[in-house]
Amino acid sequence: MKIAFIVSRFPSLSQTFILNQITGLIDRGHKVDIYAVQSDNNPRMHPDVTKYNLLQHTYYFRKLPAGGLQRKIKITGLVLRYFYKKPRCLLKTRLLRGRGKGSILKILCIGFPFLDKKPYDIIHCHFGPNGILGVTLKEIGVFEGKVVTVFHGYDISSYLRKHGHAVYNSLFMKGDMFLPISERWKNRLIELGCSEQKIVVHRVGIDTGKFCYLARKPGKDGTVRLLTIARLIEKKGVQYAVQAVADLLKRYSNIEYNIVGDGPVKNTLEGLIEGLNVGNNVKLLGWRHQEEIIELMKHTDVLIAPSVVSGDGDEEGIPVVLMEALAQGMPVLSTQHSGIPELVRDGESGFLVPERNVEALADKLEILIKHPEIWSEMGRKGRAYVERYYNIDKLNDKLVKLYQRVLLGTF
Repeated sequence: MKIAFIVSRFPSLSQTFILNQITGLIDRGHKVDIYAVQSDNNPRMHPDVTKYNLLQHTYYFRKLPAGGLQRKIKITGLVLRYFYKKPRCLLKTRLLRGRGKGSILKILCIGFPFLDKKPYDIIHCHFGPNGILGVTLKEIGVFEGKVVTVFHGYDISSYLRKHGHAVYNSLFMKGDMFLPISERWKNRLIELGCSEQKIVVHRVGIDTGKFCYLARKPGKDGTVRLLTIARLIEKKGVQYAVQAVADLLKRYSNIEYNIVGDGPVKNTLEGLIEGLNVGNNVKLLGWRHQEEIIELMKHTDVLIAPSVVSGDGDEEGIPVVLMEALAQGMPVLSTQHSGIPELVRDGESGFLVPERNVEALADKLEILIKHPEIWSEMGRKGRAYVERYYNIDKLNDKLVKLYQRVLLGTF
Protein backbone atom coordinates (compact mmCIF):
# COMPACT_ATOMS: atom_id res chain seq x y z
CA MET A 1 0.00 0.00 0.00
CA LYS A 2 1.01 3.63 -0.53
CA ILE A 3 0.16 5.70 2.54
CA ALA A 4 0.27 9.44 3.25
CA PHE A 5 0.50 10.55 6.88
CA ILE A 6 -0.77 14.07 7.60
CA VAL A 7 0.60 15.30 10.94
CA SER A 8 1.04 18.61 12.73
CA ARG A 9 4.78 18.31 13.43
CA PHE A 10 7.52 16.07 12.12
CA PRO A 11 9.90 14.93 13.37
CA SER A 12 8.68 15.30 16.95
CA LEU A 13 10.42 13.79 19.96
CA SER A 14 7.18 13.85 21.95
CA GLN A 15 5.15 11.89 19.38
CA THR A 16 6.92 8.54 19.20
CA PHE A 17 3.50 6.89 18.83
CA ILE A 18 3.24 8.35 15.31
CA LEU A 19 6.83 7.40 14.47
CA ASN A 20 6.18 3.82 15.67
CA GLN A 21 3.26 3.52 13.25
CA ILE A 22 5.26 4.90 10.33
CA THR A 23 8.27 2.66 10.84
CA GLY A 24 6.05 -0.34 11.54
CA LEU A 25 4.25 0.13 8.22
CA ILE A 26 7.57 0.48 6.39
CA ASP A 27 8.82 -2.72 8.04
CA ARG A 28 5.71 -4.43 6.66
CA GLY A 29 6.61 -3.42 3.12
CA HIS A 30 4.37 -0.38 2.68
CA LYS A 31 5.45 2.98 1.26
CA VAL A 32 4.91 5.97 3.51
CA ASP A 33 5.12 9.70 2.78
CA ILE A 34 4.75 12.27 5.57
CA TYR A 35 3.04 15.65 5.18
CA ALA A 36 3.59 17.98 8.11
CA VAL A 37 2.24 21.40 8.95
CA GLN A 38 5.66 22.28 10.37
CA SER A 39 8.93 20.92 11.67
CA ASP A 40 9.52 20.59 15.40
CA ASN A 41 12.61 22.82 14.98
CA ASN A 42 14.49 20.62 17.42
CA PRO A 43 18.05 19.59 16.50
CA ARG A 44 17.56 16.36 18.44
CA MET A 45 15.73 13.62 16.58
CA HIS A 46 14.71 10.08 17.35
CA PRO A 47 17.31 7.74 15.79
CA ASP A 48 14.61 6.00 13.72
CA VAL A 49 14.12 9.21 11.71
CA THR A 50 17.66 8.76 10.38
CA LYS A 51 17.58 4.96 10.28
CA TYR A 52 14.53 4.96 7.99
CA ASN A 53 15.62 8.06 6.04
CA LEU A 54 12.26 9.62 6.81
CA LEU A 55 13.17 13.24 6.09
CA GLN A 56 13.61 12.27 2.42
CA HIS A 57 9.93 11.34 2.42
CA THR A 58 8.69 14.33 4.44
CA TYR A 59 6.97 17.34 2.86
CA TYR A 60 5.92 20.53 4.60
CA PHE A 61 2.76 22.49 3.88
CA ARG A 62 3.51 26.04 2.82
CA LYS A 63 2.21 28.97 4.83
CA LEU A 64 0.55 32.04 3.38
CA PRO A 65 2.65 35.22 3.44
CA ALA A 66 1.38 37.75 5.97
CA GLY A 67 1.04 40.77 3.62
CA GLY A 68 -1.81 41.17 1.12
CA LEU A 69 0.45 41.98 -1.85
CA GLN A 70 2.80 39.14 -1.01
CA ARG A 71 -0.18 36.80 -0.84
CA LYS A 72 -1.36 37.83 -4.29
CA ILE A 73 2.10 37.35 -5.77
CA LYS A 74 2.43 33.98 -4.05
CA ILE A 75 -0.89 32.60 -5.19
CA THR A 76 -0.45 33.92 -8.74
CA GLY A 77 2.84 32.07 -8.96
CA LEU A 78 1.25 28.88 -7.67
CA VAL A 79 -1.60 29.09 -10.16
CA LEU A 80 0.76 29.73 -13.10
CA ARG A 81 3.01 26.87 -12.01
CA TYR A 82 0.43 24.19 -11.22
CA PHE A 83 -2.91 25.07 -12.81
CA TYR A 84 -2.19 23.26 -16.10
CA LYS A 85 -1.74 19.96 -14.27
CA LYS A 86 -5.23 19.84 -12.74
CA PRO A 87 -7.35 22.81 -13.79
CA ARG A 88 -10.41 21.29 -12.13
CA CYS A 89 -8.60 21.52 -8.78
CA LEU A 90 -8.72 25.32 -8.86
CA LEU A 91 -12.37 25.30 -9.87
CA LYS A 92 -13.25 22.93 -7.02
CA THR A 93 -11.28 25.03 -4.58
CA ARG A 94 -13.34 28.09 -5.40
CA LEU A 95 -16.46 26.17 -4.36
CA LEU A 96 -15.01 25.70 -0.88
CA ARG A 97 -14.99 29.40 -0.06
CA GLY A 98 -16.33 30.07 3.41
CA ARG A 99 -15.90 26.52 4.70
CA GLY A 100 -14.16 25.67 7.95
CA LYS A 101 -10.64 25.12 6.63
CA GLY A 102 -10.03 28.68 5.61
CA SER A 103 -9.80 30.83 2.52
CA ILE A 104 -9.23 29.80 -1.10
CA LEU A 105 -5.72 31.23 -0.86
CA LYS A 106 -4.85 29.09 2.15
CA ILE A 107 -6.18 25.90 0.56
CA LEU A 108 -4.34 26.56 -2.71
CA CYS A 109 -1.11 27.45 -0.94
CA ILE A 110 -1.26 24.23 1.07
CA GLY A 111 -2.40 21.91 -1.70
CA PHE A 112 -1.01 23.05 -5.05
CA PRO A 113 2.63 22.02 -4.46
CA PHE A 114 1.47 18.40 -4.10
CA LEU A 115 -0.56 18.10 -7.30
CA ASP A 116 2.17 15.97 -8.88
CA LYS A 117 2.03 13.33 -6.13
CA LYS A 118 0.74 9.93 -7.14
CA PRO A 119 -2.54 8.65 -5.68
CA TYR A 120 -2.39 7.10 -2.23
CA ASP A 121 -4.35 4.13 -0.97
CA ILE A 122 -4.67 5.63 2.51
CA ILE A 123 -4.51 9.20 3.77
CA HIS A 124 -3.82 8.72 7.48
CA CYS A 125 -4.49 11.90 9.49
CA HIS A 126 -3.34 12.23 13.08
CA PHE A 127 -5.61 14.60 15.07
CA GLY A 128 -9.02 15.82 13.98
CA PRO A 129 -7.99 19.17 12.40
CA ASN A 130 -5.62 17.29 10.09
CA GLY A 131 -8.54 15.03 9.19
CA ILE A 132 -10.43 18.14 8.05
CA LEU A 133 -7.40 19.09 5.98
CA GLY A 134 -7.19 15.59 4.53
CA VAL A 135 -10.78 15.45 3.31
CA THR A 136 -10.51 19.00 1.95
CA LEU A 137 -7.42 18.18 -0.11
CA LYS A 138 -9.08 15.02 -1.32
CA GLU A 139 -12.25 16.88 -2.26
CA ILE A 140 -10.42 19.37 -4.49
CA GLY A 141 -8.36 16.62 -6.11
CA VAL A 142 -4.93 17.15 -4.56
CA PHE A 143 -4.87 13.71 -2.93
CA GLU A 144 -6.63 10.46 -3.70
CA GLY A 145 -7.23 7.71 -1.16
CA LYS A 146 -9.35 6.64 1.79
CA VAL A 147 -9.19 9.17 4.62
CA VAL A 148 -8.50 7.68 8.06
CA THR A 149 -8.49 10.05 11.05
CA VAL A 150 -7.05 9.38 14.51
CA PHE A 151 -8.42 11.32 17.49
CA HIS A 152 -6.09 11.74 20.45
CA GLY A 153 -6.96 14.35 23.09
CA TYR A 154 -6.94 18.11 22.55
CA ASP A 155 -8.64 17.63 19.17
CA ILE A 156 -11.74 16.24 20.84
CA SER A 157 -11.67 18.37 23.99
CA SER A 158 -10.33 21.95 23.96
CA TYR A 159 -10.54 22.18 20.14
CA LEU A 160 -14.30 21.60 20.37
CA ARG A 161 -14.68 24.31 23.00
CA LYS A 162 -12.87 26.77 20.73
CA HIS A 163 -14.49 25.86 17.39
CA GLY A 164 -17.86 24.42 18.37
CA HIS A 165 -19.26 20.91 18.41
CA ALA A 166 -20.19 21.06 14.72
CA VAL A 167 -16.61 21.57 13.56
CA TYR A 168 -16.22 17.93 12.46
CA ASN A 169 -19.60 17.47 10.75
CA SER A 170 -18.14 17.56 7.24
CA LEU A 171 -15.27 15.28 8.26
CA PHE A 172 -17.69 12.73 9.74
CA MET A 173 -19.63 12.68 6.48
CA LYS A 174 -16.69 12.50 4.08
CA GLY A 175 -14.09 10.61 6.12
CA ASP A 176 -13.86 6.86 5.61
CA MET A 177 -12.66 5.59 9.00
CA PHE A 178 -12.14 7.06 12.47
CA LEU A 179 -9.69 5.61 14.97
CA PRO A 180 -10.07 7.13 18.46
CA ILE A 181 -7.36 5.92 20.81
CA SER A 182 -9.75 5.12 23.65
CA GLU A 183 -13.30 4.00 24.35
CA ARG A 184 -13.86 7.41 25.94
CA TRP A 185 -13.13 9.18 22.67
CA LYS A 186 -15.21 6.67 20.72
CA ASN A 187 -18.20 7.59 22.83
CA ARG A 188 -17.46 11.28 22.37
CA LEU A 189 -17.36 10.86 18.57
CA ILE A 190 -20.74 9.13 18.64
CA GLU A 191 -22.15 11.95 20.79
CA LEU A 192 -20.90 14.44 18.20
CA GLY A 193 -22.75 12.64 15.43
CA CYS A 194 -20.13 10.36 13.88
CA SER A 195 -21.54 7.08 12.59
CA GLU A 196 -20.58 4.25 14.94
CA GLN A 197 -20.10 2.01 11.88
CA LYS A 198 -17.11 4.16 10.87
CA ILE A 199 -15.38 3.98 14.26
CA VAL A 200 -12.84 1.50 15.60
CA VAL A 201 -10.88 2.07 18.81
CA HIS A 202 -7.22 1.75 17.84
CA ARG A 203 -4.81 2.38 20.66
CA VAL A 204 -1.36 3.88 20.37
CA GLY A 205 1.33 1.56 21.59
CA ILE A 206 5.01 1.02 22.32
CA ASP A 207 7.71 -1.41 21.26
CA THR A 208 7.65 -3.53 24.40
CA GLY A 209 10.85 -5.25 23.28
CA LYS A 210 12.77 -2.02 23.89
CA PHE A 211 11.71 -1.88 27.53
CA CYS A 212 13.25 -4.45 29.85
CA TYR A 213 11.08 -5.67 32.69
CA LEU A 214 12.64 -5.17 36.11
CA ALA A 215 10.92 -6.21 39.32
CA ARG A 216 10.97 -3.24 41.69
CA LYS A 217 12.30 -3.58 45.20
CA PRO A 218 13.67 -1.13 47.80
CA GLY A 219 17.26 -0.01 47.36
CA LYS A 220 19.92 -0.62 49.95
CA ASP A 221 19.91 3.02 51.01
CA GLY A 222 16.14 2.98 51.63
CA THR A 223 15.44 5.85 49.23
CA VAL A 224 12.10 5.75 47.40
CA ARG A 225 12.63 7.19 43.92
CA LEU A 226 9.71 8.86 42.17
CA LEU A 227 9.64 10.11 38.58
CA THR A 228 7.43 12.26 36.33
CA ILE A 229 8.11 12.62 32.61
CA ALA A 230 5.97 15.24 30.91
CA ARG A 231 5.76 18.48 29.02
CA LEU A 232 5.44 21.09 31.73
CA ILE A 233 1.97 22.33 30.84
CA GLU A 234 -1.19 22.71 32.88
CA LYS A 235 -2.91 19.45 31.91
CA LYS A 236 0.02 17.37 33.19
CA GLY A 237 -0.87 18.44 36.74
CA VAL A 238 2.72 18.24 38.00
CA GLN A 239 2.19 20.88 40.69
CA TYR A 240 -0.23 18.57 42.52
CA ALA A 241 2.39 15.83 42.69
CA VAL A 242 4.96 18.32 44.00
CA GLN A 243 2.54 19.36 46.75
CA ALA A 244 1.79 15.73 47.63
CA VAL A 245 5.48 14.88 47.86
CA ALA A 246 6.10 17.99 49.98
CA ASP A 247 3.41 16.80 52.38
CA LEU A 248 4.97 13.33 52.64
CA LEU A 249 8.44 14.75 53.20
CA LYS A 250 7.19 15.98 56.58
CA ARG A 251 7.00 12.30 57.61
CA TYR A 252 9.37 10.52 55.24
CA SER A 253 12.77 12.00 54.48
CA ASN A 254 13.79 9.15 52.14
CA ILE A 255 11.95 10.44 49.03
CA GLU A 256 13.67 11.52 45.82
CA TYR A 257 11.37 13.01 43.15
CA ASN A 258 12.75 13.77 39.68
CA ILE A 259 10.75 15.64 37.05
CA VAL A 260 11.85 15.34 33.42
CA GLY A 261 10.53 17.86 30.91
CA ASP A 262 10.24 21.50 30.02
CA GLY A 263 7.46 23.90 29.17
CA PRO A 264 5.55 27.06 30.07
CA VAL A 265 4.84 26.17 33.71
CA LYS A 266 8.49 25.45 34.53
CA ASN A 267 8.99 28.77 36.31
CA THR A 268 5.81 28.22 38.31
CA LEU A 269 7.08 24.80 39.41
CA GLU A 270 10.47 26.23 40.35
CA GLY A 271 8.72 28.81 42.53
CA LEU A 272 6.52 26.14 44.12
CA ILE A 273 9.48 23.90 44.92
CA GLU A 274 11.36 26.81 46.45
CA GLY A 275 8.32 28.00 48.38
CA LEU A 276 7.72 24.55 49.85
CA ASN A 277 11.44 24.26 50.70
CA VAL A 278 11.77 20.84 49.06
CA GLY A 279 14.55 21.60 46.58
CA ASN A 280 16.85 18.98 48.13
CA ASN A 281 14.37 16.22 47.32
CA VAL A 282 12.46 17.47 44.26
CA LYS A 283 14.49 18.15 41.12
CA LEU A 284 13.55 19.60 37.72
CA LEU A 285 15.89 17.85 35.28
CA GLY A 286 14.78 19.43 31.99
CA TRP A 287 14.50 17.44 28.77
CA ARG A 288 16.33 14.13 28.38
CA HIS A 289 16.95 11.81 25.42
CA GLN A 290 14.90 8.62 25.34
CA GLU A 291 17.97 6.57 26.25
CA GLU A 292 18.51 8.78 29.30
CA ILE A 293 14.87 8.44 30.27
CA ILE A 294 15.00 4.66 30.01
CA GLU A 295 18.09 4.69 32.26
CA LEU A 296 16.28 6.91 34.79
CA MET A 297 13.34 4.53 34.77
CA LYS A 298 15.64 1.61 35.62
CA HIS A 299 16.42 3.34 38.90
CA THR A 300 12.89 4.55 39.68
CA ASP A 301 10.38 2.89 41.99
CA VAL A 302 7.13 4.71 41.09
CA LEU A 303 6.08 6.82 38.11
CA ILE A 304 3.63 9.68 38.75
CA ALA A 305 1.37 11.11 36.01
CA PRO A 306 -1.18 13.41 37.74
CA SER A 307 -3.05 14.56 34.60
CA VAL A 308 -5.95 17.04 34.81
CA VAL A 309 -8.40 18.81 32.49
CA SER A 310 -6.84 22.22 31.84
CA GLY A 311 -8.66 25.53 32.14
CA ASP A 312 -9.36 25.64 28.39
CA GLY A 313 -10.79 22.10 28.45
CA ASP A 314 -7.70 20.34 27.09
CA GLU A 315 -7.50 16.64 27.97
CA GLU A 316 -4.95 13.88 27.57
CA GLY A 317 -5.30 10.88 25.35
CA ILE A 318 -3.48 8.06 27.14
CA PRO A 319 0.08 9.16 28.00
CA VAL A 320 2.65 6.91 26.34
CA VAL A 321 4.99 7.35 29.30
CA LEU A 322 2.53 5.33 31.41
CA MET A 323 2.82 2.45 28.93
CA GLU A 324 6.61 2.68 29.05
CA ALA A 325 6.66 2.65 32.84
CA LEU A 326 4.30 -0.31 33.11
CA ALA A 327 6.31 -2.20 30.48
CA GLN A 328 9.36 -1.87 32.72
CA GLY A 329 7.56 -3.23 35.77
CA MET A 330 7.02 0.06 37.52
CA PRO A 331 3.93 0.78 39.67
CA VAL A 332 2.27 4.01 38.57
CA LEU A 333 0.22 6.69 40.28
CA SER A 334 -2.12 8.64 38.01
CA THR A 335 -5.59 10.17 37.87
CA GLN A 336 -9.09 9.20 36.79
CA HIS A 337 -8.62 11.27 33.65
CA SER A 338 -9.62 10.70 30.02
CA GLY A 339 -8.57 7.21 28.83
CA ILE A 340 -6.02 6.58 31.59
CA PRO A 341 -8.32 4.13 33.47
CA GLU A 342 -8.35 2.01 30.29
CA LEU A 343 -4.60 1.46 30.73
CA VAL A 344 -3.93 1.62 34.47
CA ARG A 345 -5.95 -0.92 36.47
CA ASP A 346 -6.62 0.81 39.77
CA GLY A 347 -5.28 -1.25 42.66
CA GLU A 348 -3.63 -3.79 40.30
CA SER A 349 -0.87 -2.08 38.29
CA GLY A 350 -0.99 1.17 40.24
CA PHE A 351 -3.39 3.65 41.78
CA LEU A 352 -5.77 6.22 40.30
CA VAL A 353 -7.05 9.24 42.20
CA PRO A 354 -9.40 12.13 41.40
CA GLU A 355 -7.88 15.05 39.51
CA ARG A 356 -6.27 17.88 41.49
CA ASN A 357 -6.62 15.96 44.75
CA VAL A 358 -3.33 16.47 46.59
CA GLU A 359 -4.51 14.58 49.66
CA ALA A 360 -5.48 11.51 47.62
CA LEU A 361 -2.14 11.58 45.77
CA ALA A 362 -0.29 11.74 49.09
CA ASP A 363 -2.39 8.92 50.58
CA LYS A 364 -1.68 6.52 47.70
CA LEU A 365 1.99 7.48 47.61
CA GLU A 366 2.21 6.74 51.32
CA ILE A 367 0.78 3.26 50.72
CA LEU A 368 3.49 2.64 48.11
CA ILE A 369 6.20 3.98 50.40
CA LYS A 370 5.07 1.91 53.40
CA HIS A 371 4.46 -1.29 51.40
CA PRO A 372 7.26 -1.86 48.89
CA GLU A 373 6.35 -5.55 48.90
CA ILE A 374 3.45 -4.76 46.52
CA TRP A 375 5.67 -3.11 43.89
CA SER A 376 6.77 -6.25 42.07
CA GLU A 377 3.27 -7.72 41.75
CA MET A 378 1.90 -4.42 40.45
CA GLY A 379 4.77 -4.25 37.99
CA ARG A 380 4.18 -7.79 36.77
CA LYS A 381 0.49 -7.12 36.12
CA GLY A 382 1.26 -3.83 34.41
CA ARG A 383 3.78 -5.41 32.06
CA ALA A 384 1.37 -8.20 31.12
CA TYR A 385 -1.43 -5.72 30.38
CA VAL A 386 0.75 -3.55 28.14
CA GLU A 387 2.07 -6.58 26.26
CA ARG A 388 -1.49 -7.72 25.62
CA TYR A 389 -3.19 -4.47 24.63
CA TYR A 390 -0.51 -1.85 23.84
CA ASN A 391 2.15 -3.81 21.93
CA ILE A 392 2.94 -1.76 18.81
CA ASP A 393 3.67 -4.86 16.69
CA LYS A 394 0.21 -6.27 17.33
CA LEU A 395 -1.37 -2.86 16.84
CA ASN A 396 0.43 -2.26 13.53
CA ASP A 397 -0.73 -5.67 12.27
CA LYS A 398 -4.27 -4.65 13.20
CA LEU A 399 -3.82 -1.27 11.47
CA VAL A 400 -2.89 -2.94 8.19
CA LYS A 401 -5.99 -5.12 8.42
CA LEU A 402 -8.13 -2.03 9.04
CA TYR A 403 -6.63 -0.37 5.97
CA GLN A 404 -7.43 -3.47 3.92
CA ARG A 405 -11.01 -3.50 5.15
CA VAL A 406 -11.64 0.14 4.24
CA LEU A 407 -10.04 -0.37 0.80
CA LEU A 408 -12.18 -3.44 0.11
CA GLY A 409 -15.32 -1.68 1.29
CA THR A 410 -15.96 -4.29 3.97
CA PHE A 411 -15.74 -1.76 6.79
